[in-house]
Amino acid sequence: MKILTPRKIAEITNGRYIGREENVNDHVTGAVRDNRDVKTGNLFVCIRGERVDGHSFANNAFDSGAVCCLTEKMIPDAKGPYILVNSTLDAIKLLGAYYRSLFDIPVIGITGSVGKTTAKELIAAVLGEKFCVLKTEMNLNNELGVPLTLLSLNEHHEAAVIEMGISDFGEMGRLAEMVRPDIFIMTKIGYSHIKELGDLQGVLRAKTEAFAHMKPSGIAVLNGDDELLNVYDPKMRKITFGLREYNDVRAAEIRTDSTNNIEFDILGGRERFSVKIPAYGIHLAALAPAAVITGRLLDMTDDEIRRGFLRYSPVDGRANIIKTNGITIIDDCYNANPNSVEAALTSISELSGRCVAILGDMLNLGTHSEQMHRETGIFAAKSGIDLLLCQGEHALYIYEGFISENKINENKAYYYPVMDDLKSEISGKIKKGDTVLVKASRGMHFEELLTLIV
Repeated sequence: MKILTPRKIAEITNGRYIGREENVNDHVTGAVRDNRDVKTGNLFVCIRGERVDGHSFANNAFDSGAVCCLTEKMIPDAKGPYILVNSTLDAIKLLGAYYRSLFDIPVIGITGSVGKTTAKELIAAVLGEKFCVLKTEMNLNNELGVPLTLLSLNEHHEAAVIEMGISDFGEMGRLAEMVRPDIFIMTKIGYSHIKELGDLQGVLRAKTEAFAHMKPSGIAVLNGDDELLNVYDPKMRKITFGLREYNDVRAAEIRTDSTNNIEFDILGGRERFSVKIPAYGIHLAALAPAAVITGRLLDMTDDEIRRGFLRYSPVDGRANIIKTNGITIIDDCYNANPNSVEAALTSISELSGRCVAILGDMLNLGTHSEQMHRETGIFAAKSGIDLLLCQGEHALYIYEGFISENKINENKAYYYPVMDDLKSEISGKIKKGDTVLVKASRGMHFEELLTLIV
């Protein structure tokens, strides 16, 4: 890690150092927001949450080896030095931006309404074949998580892959001001956070704020299958990816007959070559060309890129495969919006055997909610889902959309207003040999269903 000290942190954040003078030049290595994650040498950032105030855990952080704390208020009987600032969130963003400026390595930023985490994992896997890569971990993709990720950089890293998530206007600009990506990848303009952003044009406007914070030599890698991104002009070099023939780099001849692997060919830019990814989901083929483009921009060979894809593994809760008692469960509980649910339904419909979808509310859709849930149900029916189980206030419309398209076989769908009712019946609905998709917004806690599917 580049050297940071409490003195330097106070200077960057316009804060006041409080502590013993002999500690003012101690070396700070990384930053965390949870005292349980503190490692020796860390900066502990005290964040005031709705239920928990991080300031209460400052001394716990010192006990675990923290060198210094970043605080918004005085810490009585502090066991170590701290830096007092007006806002710890604003301060950590200033610190993240400064620290990013110390590194002259390729930085790849990734955003999108759906697929950004998968794209991040694919790109990090590919680049990892040649480079030491820092990537965003867990859900550290917001205005607190991004600077914490940047502060994890050290001298060994040769590239960084940073996921950037937003929910309102202005956020992407603030993230990009810290990240300053050399390559910016956009996966999809969809309905995530449509309540705050209004419509798809609003989503596009919010996501593309990043381009104002890139160098003229920056490169935009955009999903050409997305109608809005296909025609969008980022005012810099643009490379498109996807499945359609007009993209600069695309996947074709997709081959999958199980949840174990997906294979396809890469076309565009160089000679055609085949790729295998040891994971499930057609969405991987749609996103993989973005990883190919990134690898090629960083002078990787196609053989290196091919080997990199073999390093990929899905993140828990995102199309993670669980096999138990002859049943295959697709754990996609991490989050949901209309685009991601349709992608998941498309993938499961390609598999043999009986396909079951357990779907819950997609949150934060605002006035569009009823229509979008109903359209999701219609899409599920057209996808050939054999059995649909729905739970949640808005999921009623998924159920209604499904049976409106499946009037002859209404017994293929069941709606549960109460989660406990679904829990009590779920095992009786699932049969050996079924493939079961479990997907809903994170706030629905559908991960609780996974152990009940037996």
